[in-house]
Amino acid sequence: MLGAGSWGTALAILLAKSDHDVVLWARRPEAADAMRRTRRNPTYLSSALLPDSISITSDIREAVQDCDMWVFAMPAQAMRACAMQVRGETRNDVVYVSVAKGIEIGSLYTTTSVLADVLQSVPPERLGVLSGPSHAEEVAEEKPTTVVAAARSEDTVGEIQSVFAAPRFRVYRNSDLLGVEIAGSVKNVMALAAGIGDGLGYGDNTKSAIVTRGLAEIQRLGLAMGARESTFAGLAGLGDLVVTCMSRYSRNRYVGERIGQGASPEAIQQEMNMVAEGMSTADSVYRLAGQYNVEMPITEAVYHILFEGMAPRDAVEGLMARGLKQEG
Repeated sequence: MLGAGSWGTALAILLAKSDHDVVLWARRPEAADAMRRTRRNPTYLSSALLPDSISITSDIREAVQDCDMWVFAMPAQAMRACAMQVRGETRNDVVYVSVAKGIEIGSLYTTTSVLADVLQSVPPERLGVLSGPSHAEEVAEEKPTTVVAAARSEDTVGEIQSVFAAPRFRVYRNSDLLGVEIAGSVKNVMALAAGIGDGLGYGDNTKSAIVTRGLAEIQRLGLAMGARESTFAGLAGLGDLVVTCMSRYSRNRYVGERIGQGASPEAIQQEMNMVAEGMSTADSVYRLAGQYNVEMPITEAVYHILFEGMAPRDAVEGLMARGLKQEG
């Protein structure tokens, strides 16, 4: 498990309780030492106890030795740097799984595309993702959760499904890798928009509009890029969008709420010890929309708020004043 943030820690606990041998890699040696001593991760998931069977290290090469599956659990913008550290250790019999949700700035690559770009000796069919509505806090508490595994190869997606499946963690299969990644990434931008509405004091009508029209935007981009329509009605699409726009655990919704209340994006980033993927992904998705000539008005509004200083209330008024449309 490469990454000891809240999600990497929760998944390590899940896998250890399913009797898998798990090595958890933390980037900072002092964090790894503290977790070994206390069997807790106070910075990211303080309430959860790490089973004694989880090995914890800050040596990334030691972490991946002899492992049959490498799970990349760092923020999307850190994926390339992490993969660079282990590209000399790859083997063709390993399954490489991204559990991050974001689009790389600059390249506009999904996380598995970043891995393919760096780990060039790895067959593309050995790359996959795990995605869907799954807050780390609830997974660590063993609350019933359903997610989706996706890969180009049926064998690979089957391996991911079987490894992660647990009594209260149900995993479905999907062969639409691109659609699952696009859905999981763009929903974070919509969660920012939902949070901005909360911060402005708007209500359930506004939230419902953002979720519904946000899903339409996600689907339009995904279809233009070659994804399957059915993916966006599933766990990676509608499921993850709803939970991320609604939940008190959602970092992206929280960031949006603070922006709606008047805080600057820069100030919010400085005060948080976790990454809200939507802030960087908003830039990437805005540029993908232009590249594929896809209309994404909510994404554009979030981009203008984050990077061009537009007042949130002005952005909402602009959305409401757009020309009248046909639904669908």
